Amino acid sequence: MNHPKPLSRRHPLTRSLLLAIAAVLVTHPGTAGTNPGETSDAALWPTFRGVRASGVVADAKLPIAWNVGTGEGVAWKTPVAGLAHSSPIVWGDRIYLTSAEAENEAELKVGLYGDIKPAADEGVVTWTLSAFDLEGREVWKRVVHRGVPKIKRHTKATHANSTPATDGETIVVMLGSEGLHAFDTSGEKLWSKDLGTLDSGFFLAPTAQWGFASSPILHDGKVIVQADVQGPSFLAAFSLEDGREVWRTGREEVPTWSTPTLVPRGEGEQIVVNGWKHIGGYDPTTGAELWRMSGGGDIPTPTPVVWKDLILITSAHGQERPIYAVRQDATGEVRESGALAWEHERAGNYMQTPIVVGDIGYFCMDNGLLTAYDLTSGEELYKTRLGSGRSGFTASPVATREAIYFTSEDGEVYVVAPGREFRQLALNELGEVVMATPAIAGDLLLYRTRGHLVALSKAAQAPTTP
Repeated sequence: MNHPKPLSRRHPLTRSLLLAIAAVLVTHPGTAGTNPGETSDAALWPTFRGVRASGVVADAKLPIAWNVGTGEGVAWKTPVAGLAHSSPIVWGDRIYLTSAEAENEAELKVGLYGDIKPAADEGVVTWTLSAFDLEGREVWKRVVHRGVPKIKRHTKATHANSTPATDGETIVVMLGSEGLHAFDTSGEKLWSKDLGTLDSGFFLAPTAQWGFASSPILHDGKVIVQADVQGPSFLAAFSLEDGREVWRTGREEVPTWSTPTLVPRGEGEQIVVNGWKHIGGYDPTTGAELWRMSGGGDIPTPTPVVWKDLILITSAHGQERPIYAVRQDATGEVRESGALAWEHERAGNYMQTPIVVGDIGYFCMDNGLLTAYDLTSGEELYKTRLGSGRSGFTASPVATREAIYFTSEDGEVYVVAPGREFRQLALNELGEVVMATPAIAGDLLLYRTRGHLVALSKAAQAPTTP
């Protein structure tokens, strides 16, 4: 049994209604569920992993089992061109999805391996943004940018890793070195912002370009971007209206691939970012640093998540693989101020963002090793392996209050019951490679596979082709 290191205390709705609900979810954490970010409103999945990156829609009625061969549980399956690991986002009756369509067939190498070399593919790429309805029909598709990528990608990555974000009126697309872009819900481009070359790669091998992956988040009319890259790293806010830079705060950090999270702080909010040298909290109005700590893994990828008054931060690569539970009211240097509630020094995630259901946190490593923790004490509840250990796990889990969905790169979906003991409810196949984190839209479970957007539903008996 692994104990924590003890630490000292110190369906479619109107747009106006959806905007009001979104404002409530952000300004009144805990309104919709047990934990900040947990919501019972499945019409909102506006960013990577939904509201506050929680990944939880408590009351969604999702299928436990399905069969892609017979069509049982498959509401629809729509072909999607290109290669991308970005997740779908949802607002009301619209699903938005980005992709990168290359002139030449793009190589994708999945599995557990450690090759740091970038992919060898070259040529022009067309980046797109598409809107779908909840029946899987494409409503519109727009070209966001077209050109030869300025930075190469890892063989396991794509040129469209970042998930878009929306407030129901504007959709923001982050393409790294190809810029930040905004569209309205009819597909009209509103603005584009050149952020320069954002080179993400292993800091010990500067020529090993891997591609940008951090997703934007939205707050109070601003687009928040975490850009930890080779060269000057920064956290910045841009006007959602016109792309104007509002503030920029430099960061002493190596390249990271994590998305920032909005976290409650008193009566307001803070932006929390993962990192190796520089994990921290920032004021979303000014960009001023509120607190900091170091000691993460040196390739930070998971997004911070919230549980009650704690922020859960994890990473795993190099000499460090921690889980930190930081108090939301932290100030200054976390360890010195006593704001670290508990930690595990060698238990962190490499790729997946963890998930919280009730008072339990679930952390799945890239080899399928799943560990559950009591978040009050940090005590390990159980540890088990999903699958054989030969398949990678990159997509982050999503959940309802009754089921958690863990997905391997080979398209195997392990459905696990929340609780203090491990109980597997089902093992399902999607039949394709899956790298993107799924989304929830009403009572639909949405998967982006290697070549499709797939909707799974309890009500579905046979597949339809939109």
